Order: sequence, then C-alpha cells, then structure tokens
Amino acid sequence: MNDFLASLMAFAVSVFPSLGEDAVPGFNGYVEADYVYVAASAPGRIESVGVAEGETVAQGQILLTLESTSQAAALRSAQASAAVAQANLDNLQTGGRAAEIEVARASLHRAEADQSLARSTLARSEQLFERGLVPPAQVDADRARLASADAQVEQLRAQLEVSLLPARDAQRIAAEASLEVARAQVALAQAALDDRVVASPISGQVERVFFVAGEVTAAGTPVISIFQPDNLKAIFFIPEPARAEFVIGDRLDLTCDGCARPLAARITRLASQPQYTPPILYSRDERERLVFKAEAVIEGASGLLPGQPVTLWRPQ
Repeated sequence: MNDFLASLMAFAVSVFPSLGEDAVPGFNGYVEADYVYVAASAPGRIESVGVAEGETVAQGQILLTLESTSQAAALRSAQASAAVAQANLDNLQTGGRAAEIEVARASLHRAEADQSLARSTLARSEQLFERGLVPPAQVDADRARLASADAQVEQLRAQLEVSLLPARDAQRIAAEASLEVARAQVALAQAALDDRVVASPISGQVERVFFVAGEVTAAGTPVISIFQPDNLKAIFFIPEPARAEFVIGDRLDLTCDGCARPLAARITRLASQPQYTPPILYSRDERERLVFKAEAVIEGASGLLPGQPVTLWRPQ
C-alpha cells in the first residue's frame, strides 16, 4: 500500500511539479486609481460636455462649458465703465479741450487789439489836449478805456493759462483711483466669464460623466472624474503572520488575468491597524484571520483598469 501511495505521489509530482514544492504565498487585491474630480467653481446650467466616458483627454483640453450670458454682459458693462474712467482721467491730465483753448486764444487776441487801439486813442487825445483841441474829459475817458482794455487782456491771459493746466492733484488722484476700481471690475468680470469654461487639469482617461448638457450643477460638485492610466496602485491584504516581513519600498511581482507577463509594484503604504478584526479573543489560531491593508504603486500599469483583480507575489 505504501509503495502504491509513493508511486501515486511521484506520478502527481511529475504531472504537477508545483505539488512537490512549497507554494509561494500570493496576496490578492485589486487595482485602484487616484481620481481627479473636475467641477465648476461657480453654479450654472451646463451648456455642453465635450468628452465621453472612456475617452482620453489632454491637460488643458476643454471638458465642459456653462451658460455665460450674464457673465458676458457683466464684462461688457465693466469695460464700458473703465473706458469712462479712462476718459475722465485723460481730460483732467490734458486740461481744456483744443476747441476751448482756441476760443480763449482768439478772445485774447481781440482783447489785445482793443488794448492797442485804446492806447493809440489815449496818446492822440493827450496830444490834442496839449494843443487845447479836446477837453480834459475826453482824455479821462480814453484813459479809462485803456485801463479797461488792460484788465480784459490780463483776465483772458489768466483764463488761457488755466485752460492749459491739468487738474489739481486731488482731482487727478480721485480719477486715477476710479480708473483702478473700474479695471479691477473688468478683471473680476473676465475671471467670472473664464470660469464658465472648465479645462482638464491633467492628462488621463475619463472614468465617469455625472451630468449632461442642460442640467444645473452647483459650485464644487463633480461633473467629470479622470484618472491617469499609468498612475495606478494595487490594494491588497497581507495576513497577520506575514505582516512583519514587509516594509515600505519592498518590490513585488503583480499578475492578473490576461497579463502577458508579471508587472513590477512597489509598496508605498502599510496599515498599522488590522482591517478586519473578528469579535473574538486574540488566540494564536485566530491571529491568522487578521489582515492588514497595503498599497503598492504599479510600474508600467498601462492596460490595467480600476477594480481589476490582481495577485501580488514576492519576486523569485
């Protein structure tokens, strides 16, 4: 009988060589991705969604747009206010308008001509008075006309100088501040309009699209989830008896159904507390029921998908 069992075992080992060796412990787990949840920073009605589930997107690619009618109108209003503020500042800095300055100059030239005429008339009257041909009242009247012409010239010269001067410092500072406020409003309105277009923050693959065009989304509510296919990790569980054999940084082999060859993985996280604790005492036999959650970054994970079952082994 013993010879028969020995022969049977030898046959089994020849057919299944692994039966004659100690099994290499494997740890079952699954693939997981770090998702980026894309959301709008402001609420609104979704105008269009430019991607579909499973599609590959590039960083900066437009993913969705929100209705922006009110934001565009607010930007136009802010730009108009900024234009008004700029015109007011320019007007204060440059003084009077060109037409007003020309009118002031023409009035001054006329007053100077009247002054010259009054001066000539007074000189003639004084000569005639010395010869006794005009009364003193005539000389006094011509002298008064010259004084009036002199005053008119001085007044118009002062008005022309004032029209050429810029505004006072206080007025100019106030106008500059108003322009800065208007420009800030333009920047704010432009930012609000830009926020109505949402671009992809990373290059990756679209996993889920949670909203469709026409629906209303709140600020910060995820609309699209994206993951990077080459940045996946394996979640697996190490039994309590083997927990002490592993440290962060250990390298493992990863296999899966359909994988042509094992992939490399590196442990990046080991739980310090067991994930599943039976409601019983910690006897030696029951410790084997404790498992510790671990994570390992998969190198060259192209082709794997989140949720796919995998098995990890220590390299041989």
